[in-house]
Amino acid sequence: MIEAPQSFVIRQECDKIAYQNGFRRTQSETDGWRHYTSTTSQGAIWLASEQTGTWLLSIDHAGVLAEIGLEVSDADGPGLARFRFTSLTSLYAVMPRLYELAVGLPDAPLQEFLHRTNGMPKTTEAERLVVQRVGQGIFRDRLITYWQGSCPLTGITDHALLRASHIKPWKDCESDEDRLDVHNGLLLSALWGAAFDRGLVTFDNDGHPQFSMQLSEAAAVELRWQTPIRLTDKHRVRLEWHRNKVFEKGVAFVESVMIE
Repeated sequence: MIEAPQSFVIRQECDKIAYQNGFRRTQSETDGWRHYTSTTSQGAIWLASEQTGTWLLSIDHAGVLAEIGLEVSDADGPGLARFRFTSLTSLYAVMPRLYELAVGLPDAPLQEFLHRTNGMPKTTEAERLVVQRVGQGIFRDRLITYWQGSCPLTGITDHALLRASHIKPWKDCESDEDRLDVHNGLLLSALWGAAFDRGLVTFDNDGHPQFSMQLSEAAAVELRWQTPIRLTDKHRVRLEWHRNKVFEKGVAFVESVMIE
């Protein structure tokens, strides 16, 4: 049974969880579920506590639901899905990732781009380049958030060494929505990013690197990595395009060194 209405202590805990993780607009409480939204991300969350001491989280963001990787509970309540946690610690542990996904999915970068470029001139090539730089800056920031500030291949976290690589290049995208979709990008260390952008490496559907015949064996060996890239189906669709259109044909018979 959900505690309804929430006691002062439960309400304070819910407010703290939401506020510390980007959902700082308190809306209302209904049937023991406290409702929160955010000015910086899309979607809403609800928080509740059961009389047994477990905690409940509900979300209404389909993009987050698809990637959050949590087991959906059988609890009744608002939103698209609800999740049960045996402790506050376990609930706190998932909240940063939930917010990171909500910031980038599904079209939050596009909405920021449209807002920031509204009224900017786009007549000349120079003016269009300025608009493009705004979009690329937004894209990089959201990729850093989506990939949790780390190259998924190498684990490098130094932002100066990270490159926001479009899978389908900006010029080849048919819309700003595609250009700014975080599933159209990989956050790679500078060496990997350069090789990927030039079509010297690509990735299969399991996130393992493939190497072009144009890449020297010595260079391929130096492209070290720890784990394959974690991909969604939306990444895979675009990587298929990259393999067909950008990747230099002919996979080299050489493997880079996987860091143990």
